[in-house]
Amino acid sequence: MVSPKKRKRRVTRRRQRRRRRDHIVKARSRPEECGVDFFSPSVAKYWRQRHSLFSRFDDGILMDEEGWYSVTPEAIAVTHAARAASFAGRACPLVLDGFAGVGGNAIQFASRGCHVVAVDIDPRKIGFAVHNAKIYGVEDRIDFVTGDFFRLAPRLKGDILFLSPPWGGPSYRDFRSYTLDLLKPRDGYSIFQLAQQITPNIIMFLPRNVNLNQVEELSWLSSPPLKFEIEANHVQTKAKAITAYFGDIAAGSSGLSKTCSGVTS
Repeated sequence: MVSPKKRKRRVTRRRQRRRRRDHIVKARSRPEECGVDFFSPSVAKYWRQRHSLFSRFDDGILMDEEGWYSVTPEAIAVTHAARAASFAGRACPLVLDGFAGVGGNAIQFASRGCHVVAVDIDPRKIGFAVHNAKIYGVEDRIDFVTGDFFRLAPRLKGDILFLSPPWGGPSYRDFRSYTLDLLKPRDGYSIFQLAQQITPNIIMFLPRNVNLNQVEELSWLSSPPLKFEIEANHVQTKAKAITAYFGDIAAGSSGLSKTCSGVTS
């Protein structure tokens, strides 16, 4: 039998752990000025890059700890949005964001005139994404959905599907060759096969050390094979990630074509 005093201590410890794990960092000149009593070394690194993640960070952008290392740098998100906005000459394509997180990509898609359906399983992240979209003034062009992408996918339709599935945290850098089975919560092949049920026009945002041969293999999961393009993404000359384009949104004329372009901010 647990005494009321011990039960209270346990509840207090759980609350403290949750605050440390899911703290909300608001814009200030230094993290300690945000009232944050815990700031992990991995997040401290991204704090120094905060304005490359959101140019309007100082207007009150909100993120949980996972958001710091999972959000797409804004300069790269802008290139994704520019490609989507020019897709097939459509004035306002419908973009589905399957793993929206705190809204970095959804905001940029909407900023370029796309209508966006942003899905994330975490209601806290969706709350942050709604708040962040309001800062950029694009909340009216985004439908935010709290739900499991894998459960919702059979009922989703759109012109373009953007996928930035969890990479497993900053530890992705420890792999010499990051294989698609390391993606979360399912392997890259399973995610891509499900994605094709929605649209063949797919954008995948992947680690810079991803196995490119495996990424190329994804285009062959469709019959006939999808057009395919790889783009190397850089911020201030530093390699950050790989973007793979499939279907009509790819610039290549066949599943084997590859291009590489830099992104700077």
